[in-house]
Amino acid sequence: MEPVQTEPVPAEQVRAEQVRAEQVRAEQVAAFRRFNRYFTRRIGALDDHYLGQGRPLGEARLLFEVADAETGVSLRTLRARLGLDAGYLSRMAKALEAQGMVRISVHPEDNRLRMVELTPAGHVELKEQNRRADVRTADLLTGLDARQRTDLTEAMATARRLLRLAAITVERVDGAAPDARACLEAYAADLTARFGSFTASDLVGPEEVSGATGAFFVAYEEGRAVGCGGLRTLEPGVGELKHVWVHPDARRLGLARRLLEQLERAAAERGLNLLRLDTNASLTEARAMYRACGYREIPAYVDHVYADHWFEKRLTPSEPLR
Repeated sequence: MEPVQTEPVPAEQVRAEQVRAEQVRAEQVAAFRRFNRYFTRRIGALDDHYLGQGRPLGEARLLFEVADAETGVSLRTLRARLGLDAGYLSRMAKALEAQGMVRISVHPEDNRLRMVELTPAGHVELKEQNRRADVRTADLLTGLDARQRTDLTEAMATARRLLRLAAITVERVDGAAPDARACLEAYAADLTARFGSFTASDLVGPEEVSGATGAFFVAYEEGRAVGCGGLRTLEPGVGELKHVWVHPDARRLGLARRLLEQLERAAAERGLNLLRLDTNASLTEARAMYRACGYREIPAYVDHVYADHWFEKRLTPSEPLR
């Protein structure tokens, strides 16, 4: 067998990895990896016949993901959702097709998309796979008492929340970018549901949150835009935060605070030493977050139909964003 050739890692990537590694203590990295090794062994992830069936964990997971969509799912969507190499995903799908578990076809309206759906045999196999997984999990938990099982369940929920947050990326985009406008439209729809009359005309224009006058950030989870926030300059040294929003599916992760931190860094980078914002009385969670992040309530600095509360915060100088 020919040795596997590893592509050289670009120098910029190596430097970025070194910076990230310096931000995390070595013992934290070791503890995380130690848990991964233990957990993957305990759930049988290393077995080529996962749960005693005729396939490894990767193929078993793919069965589950395909079943999640009643009318099938595209390989492109699966690739984005699972973060898999296109070739590896294609090989797994073909292996399941050869086993009679899935059917692969071309999308009727887009011949560039290959669709995957479970066959009747695949549905039967998945039902048995889920039964075996439930039994194995129950066996693992029987060694704990009720309080310990509750503690473990809560700890896993916390771990999942933090891992989701860690995997989300926040990127600066142009205020006119499609993802920026899509987020703002979702933000407007969200507020319309609360206020009944919020419209797109109440949103900042792209030119206000782009270039030298401001900044706009979009948060991405698995390639999907799940949050945003804008910064615009009101006057020399004074900036304003606009439309900090998180998709309902990504709330209670801590993402709003992360967006806020990114906006504050962008403001400091631009030499803005004072940030202001306004918010509505019904947005109680937002007001609580702003207060917890050091913003203090002030008299109205702008007349806005939806504004009931006004806040500001003085910033400390910051290193430029990289």
